Amino acid sequence: MEHGDRDRVKRLNRIEGQVRGIRKMVDEGRYCIDIAQQIKAVRAALKRVGIEILDGHLRTCVTTAIQSRDKAQIETKMGEIKNLLGSWED
Repeated sequence: MEHGDRDRVKRLNRIEGQVRGIRKMVDEGRYCIDIAQQIKAVRAALKRVGIEILDGHLRTCVTTAIQSRDKAQIETKMGEIKNLLGSWED
């Protein structure tokens, strides 16, 4: 596992803890706005990790496909990215 991957795993573990905290807040009947603020924070953290993972994919898998000059492989990678970005909601 590369250094960047370890950092991402740590971030995901932190996010997992935040989600458990949100569940606890709901169970305890905490103030709705406080819960919503925590959900907003988790969404932002997931977005950051997702962008980092996509960046890694572009730098490795997509770059490798382009360097191979294999048109089918390049089209596959570009199609994956297009589908991914088309399905992301803000």
